Amino acid sequence: MPFTHSIILAFLLFGIGVAGFLIRRNAIVVFMSIELMLNAVNLLLVSFSGIRGDLDGQVFAFFIMAVAAAEAAIGLAIIIALFRRFRSVDLEKTTLLRS
Repeated sequence: MPFTHSIILAFLLFGIGVAGFLIRRNAIVVFMSIELMLNAVNLLLVSFSGIRGDLDGQVFAFFIMAVAAAEAAIGLAIIIALFRRFRSVDLEKTTLLRS
């Protein structure tokens, strides 16, 4: 895959992730949007690593995947707790931390 294609794909994925994070109010969709943005960054890191011919970007991508796995575990636990309390995953209904 040419380098420009991977950059365009990464920016598209990141843009879709940002739009999903800002527009949607469903906690699961917001959670998946964050994962999409992390994967876009991983794609860029691996692409730059391939261009430079070293492994630094791949090591950072592996670190981001480890952080994303931890974030997935914690995020899903929070979503389950929200669902148990409010019987919905709509973020507009979760007003506990406001005011």
